[in-house]
Parts: sequence; C-alpha cells; structure tokens
Amino acid sequence: MLWGLACRGDTSDTVMGEPGTALGNLAESERGRFLFGKALFDRLTTPEEGLGPLFNEARCVSCHDIPASGGSGPPLVRKATSFANGVCDLLEDLGGDNVQRRATPLLQAMGIEAEQIPRTATDTVSVTAPSLFGLGLVEAIPDETLLRYADPDDVDGNGISGRVGRTVAGRVGRFGRKGEIATIRDFVDTALRFELGLTTVAHPVEETLNGIALDPMTDPMPDPEIDDRGLNALTDYSRFLAAPSRETQRTAAGRDSVTSGDRIFRDIGCADCHTPVLATGSHEVSALHEQPVPLYSDLLLHDMGPELADVCGEQASPSEYRTARLWGLRFRLTLLHDGRAATPAEAIMSHGGEASTARTRFQGLNPTDRAYLLRFLDSL
Repeated sequence: MLWGLACRGDTSDTVMGEPGTALGNLAESERGRFLFGKALFDRLTTPEEGLGPLFNEARCVSCHDIPASGGSGPPLVRKATSFANGVCDLLEDLGGDNVQRRATPLLQAMGIEAEQIPRTATDTVSVTAPSLFGLGLVEAIPDETLLRYADPDDVDGNGISGRVGRTVAGRVGRFGRKGEIATIRDFVDTALRFELGLTTVAHPVEETLNGIALDPMTDPMPDPEIDDRGLNALTDYSRFLAAPSRETQRTAAGRDSVTSGDRIFRDIGCADCHTPVLATGSHEVSALHEQPVPLYSDLLLHDMGPELADVCGEQASPSEYRTARLWGLRFRLTLLHDGRAATPAEAIMSHGGEASTARTRFQGLNPTDRAYLLRFLDSL
C-alpha cells in the first residue's frame, strides 16, 4: 500500500483518475470551471487574438497532450542561460530563458522567423513540457511539509541534501524544473507569455526579440491580450485535473511483482527523494482538502551531478533539479527534463550527484529484483 494511505483512508478514487479527467469530488460549479478552462486550454489562438508575434505553440494542448489534454509533451522549449562564478543569468533581456522558435505572419513579413540563442549563453537545452495532472494537489501541500523534508546541510549524513526551491521574492517554489514557481496561476501566466506570446494583466508588455522591442504593427491586439477571467479559467483547469491513476493489477502475480518492486524502490534509496506520498492541508476546495498526494516526489531541489547539468535557475545551479513527480510515469514517451531517456532504466543510469548511491545500488541488483523494480515503475 502507498505510504500514508493506510492511516488516512483510501481516497484515491477522488484524487486519481484517467488522464485528463477532473478530480472526482468537485462541486458542480467547480466542474463547470474545469470544463470552461479545458475549452480554452484546447482552443487555437490566432494572431488576431494576440498570439505572438513570437511564440512556440498556438494552443496550450499542443505541448500538453500525452496521453491526453493536460499531459506531457516532447522537448520543444529551448532554454539558454549563463552561469559564471556561481551566479545564474537567465539572459531574459536577451531572450534567453525561453528562446521562442516561431513567428506570426506579420513578423515573418519583416524577415523574422524566430529568436536566436544569445551569444553570451553558456548552456542551452530543449526541455519537455511537464504533465499538469494533479497540480492542484501539489499546490495544496503546505509549505511546512516541504520545509520539514528539506535537509540542505545533510544533517542526517545520508548524502542527500534536498533544499526548498524559492521564487525571486523568496516564496517556497514547487513548480518548474528548478522549483522557481510557487503557484499554478504564476505557472500559467508564465506559459501564456512565453509559449503563446500573450500579454497578461500582470505582464502587459510584449516580449522582445532578443532584447529588441518589436514594431507595434506586428501585433495590433491591445494589451493585455488575455484578461484575468481567461487566466483564472486556465488556472482552474490545471488545478482541478486529477492525478493519474495507478495501473490496475488484475492477478495475484501482478500485484506481488509490483509490491516487490515497490519494496526494492525504497530499499535502494529511490524513495529518499521520490517520496511516495505527501498530503494536502486545509483547503477551501473540498476536493483538495486534506487529501493524500501519491506524487513520488519531495518537490525539493537536489544536485544531480554533471551529466544532467545544463541551464541554471535564478536560485538553482545547472545541476540542481526539483525531484520529478513519478505518478503517471507509464504514460510518458520520454523521461528526464530533456527527454534523453527512453526507459526508466536509462533515466536511472543518468542520475548522479545525490542520486549516485541509488544508481549504484540499482546497478548491483540481480536480474529478478531489477525486473521487479522496473515493473513497479511501469505501474505508476
């Protein structure tokens, strides 16, 4: 049984569901907000409605559609940063943190097809779109829980020193590969601006072309191009998505295999970072109130070693990443932040830094135990 569910009661039927479905116990009005937000999420945005003039995709679902609306996507987003003397520069004034790869017809008519990677960048990477399933549950985990799991100075001496990600303003972060975003609303606002090129109430000024302001005639739609009603609807959709359900084991042999793999997962140290279950706190939305969150992540930043290092974050080094959520793992076509791994085994072998011990233990497993572990991961 998943950690934490035994003492809380099994409520997985309310927080987990088929990919793309809503939380199971939403109020009627909340379900209506979810459906309205989904319609916007799946809808094509046109240049006449404010798309671009620099953008990556014209629909939210274009990046988040595996295996359903709200899911993950291929490595389409290009990032470039500079890291020198322990200091990260996102190169935002030069278009670096998100190098937009498409342009609207009006901008193309001026001979501009896309942004370029800033010359001062020290690292670049194409990153996958993260799955949005269960984000409302993740957001509802109290900050105090993450702070309690954090051990930045490795006081317990186990070689793992996870630390809480922070926003620029110092808030506890839990979204973004570098743990730099605190809320779903901020996550959605950022995606609208960078991926679709839509200005928002909080950010009403168009992005530049590698730091150069664009001719206003290339985007005649008045700013902000999406109002708070639209932003709230997309936030509601992301907040009310159910967590992906586990694979159903229909035979005793299948259940035994997964149970054995779960035990090995913990025994070799994977669960030291991929915490099986956290819990939400008090919440005004009943569906998010004091619920188990079987996400398989501590949501902390960990140093993953030089092999996975590339771009930095304002509060994170190139080799630091927020622990990936493993729920819904079986639906993903590629793994790791840049999609380099095709299988869980390949992903594990790419782990370094604080995960080196777990990787070494994985290498040392006998064939039967390794098969059990991989079978367990395939059930998530």
